[in-house]
Amino acid sequence: MVEKVKTDKKKLLIYAHYYIPDVASTGQILRELAEGMINEFDITIVCVVPSYTGKVADEYKKKMFYKEEINGVKVIRIRVPEFSKSNKISRIKNILSYFIGAMIATFKVGKIDYVYSISQPPILGGLLGVWGKWMKRAKYIYNIQDFNPEQTMAVGYSKNKLILKTMMWFDKFSCKQADKVIVVGRDMVETLKGRFNYKRVPSYAFINNWTNEKVIYPLPSNHKKVVAFKKNYGLEGKFVVMYSGNLGLYYDLENLMTVINKFKHRDDVAFAFIGEGSIKEKLVSYKEKHGLDNVKFIPYQDKADLIYSLNAGDVHWCLNAKGIKGVSVPSKLYGIIAAGKPIIGALEENSEARLIIEDTKCGYVTEPGNYEEIEHIINTFLNEKESHILAGMSERGRDYLVNNLTKDVSVQKYIAEIKSS
Repeated sequence: MVEKVKTDKKKLLIYAHYYIPDVASTGQILRELAEGMINEFDITIVCVVPSYTGKVADEYKKKMFYKEEINGVKVIRIRVPEFSKSNKISRIKNILSYFIGAMIATFKVGKIDYVYSISQPPILGGLLGVWGKWMKRAKYIYNIQDFNPEQTMAVGYSKNKLILKTMMWFDKFSCKQADKVIVVGRDMVETLKGRFNYKRVPSYAFINNWTNEKVIYPLPSNHKKVVAFKKNYGLEGKFVVMYSGNLGLYYDLENLMTVINKFKHRDDVAFAFIGEGSIKEKLVSYKEKHGLDNVKFIPYQDKADLIYSLNAGDVHWCLNAKGIKGVSVPSKLYGIIAAGKPIIGALEENSEARLIIEDTKCGYVTEPGNYEEIEHIINTFLNEKESHILAGMSERGRDYLVNNLTKDVSVQKYIAEIKSS
């Protein structure tokens, strides 16, 4: 009889909402975080079945729970109903199914030393962590990727004061229950402190998100797979202004279409939108109504192909709507500078993403809503496209990432903060 190998690794339960193979940016980050910490902790992920696009494969429709193991990480998946990103009711049903399922799944794991949850779904992600802490008598680490209800208020998703006040009470409760709150931006530290009027602020740490610099890196423009991507989506011979990520409420994309409209007769430039989201239909409708032939909508790319799609852009948008400073950091920033691409930024002053762009001089930035200046920035890039200016931006952004924002550095910080909780 083979004796079981004893392990002294502490057990870590992560409520992830989305996890690979889903393409949600937080799911990708949590995958790299979990796999990066596997030598330090025995890790179990609780998440939904693959469903970020709203669809659920038939293989995940038979049972309530599915157990898997991916690269040494144990995964418990919860079946959820399909949903439409443009239908609030179906999204709420989907999210509540995850929340209730995750509470039940907590009993499917044994002894747990640390519980880690992220701020997604809004409010419920934090409450799940509190639930896990109570049920498992564990230390709780709350990673706030987006502050809510602040984000909800910033984009006007809800104006119901009672709902917003209730949301704030619950999320502050989650912060108070946490043994450590981790935020992903310097501006978010101030938001956390402000929630508590700078008194009795919960124990906190600031750790940047990242993109794996060994997976995403600059490629030459004549790389065969970059060329093939451009050919496949009608981007050949164009200066490509690219947006890659969630086509959601928080990026002011609808108003940016009016800026793009001013370049509709330029056949030397193309505006590529890669991804899905709640406002995609509105963007497509605007394109068709105004005859924007140089605007291309492209589906999400597989993780393995992301390096080629990112490198197909000559410059990339990095955006947030007004009011998002201190609330959220656009994670796409890390992928853009990992690929060594210059940036068109519409970001509030002193926001984390803007601080990085200004510190590195890897792009041009202005305030959200300053559409005249955004138009000027696009024209500036078009005038500089044959110069060495863009190459300088590329090198500075990539160098900064490699020296300051690597996956390994951030993962080691997470390990230290979890163990010290």
